Amino acid sequence: MRKRIGNTVMHSYPGMVAIVTAEWNGERNVMAAGWHTYISYEPPIYGVAVAKERYTHHLIENSKQFAINFVPAEKAEIIQFVGSNSGGNLDKFAQLSFTKGETIEAPILKDAYIAYECKVIDQNTYGDHDFFVGEITCFYKDVSLFTQDGLPQWENLNIPLYLGRSKYLIANDRATIVDLYKK
Repeated sequence: MRKRIGNTVMHSYPGMVAIVTAEWNGERNVMAAGWHTYISYEPPIYGVAVAKERYTHHLIENSKQFAINFVPAEKAEIIQFVGSNSGGNLDKFAQLSFTKGETIEAPILKDAYIAYECKVIDQNTYGDHDFFVGEITCFYKDVSLFTQDGLPQWENLNIPLYLGRSKYLIANDRATIVDLYKK
């Protein structure tokens, strides 16, 4: 039975985790972000919430750039690693394969099946996070993992959906897909 309760209820999972990369003045970092979204298709705009105490926040705020990376379930340990270690204490890139962005300085993960390079166009504070909004200036996509209509080829791509508490649901060809338009 549903009832009114007195504390905050956060129900935004399961959801995809974005791996955010940033670089400024020779410093770089990578973090996992559960709060992110596409904002506009044309022009392409993407946003990510980053807590002010995160090392990546400082880098994005100063560089005015960031990259969004999505990795398959087979690489979910990357999400866990970058999300549970501080870049202020360790060079997380020493354990990752990456290339330099083409339109920004932020690194692009080689394991990403989708990645966006973003230039910050807005930054606002909402409670304990800043929301960085970036125009996407470059796209990367492993086209072999998607159908012609843009949907994942589930037999080839397993997408990790974060449940919370270091647990993931894997979206793949064994999941039930319901087409509500065909009902």
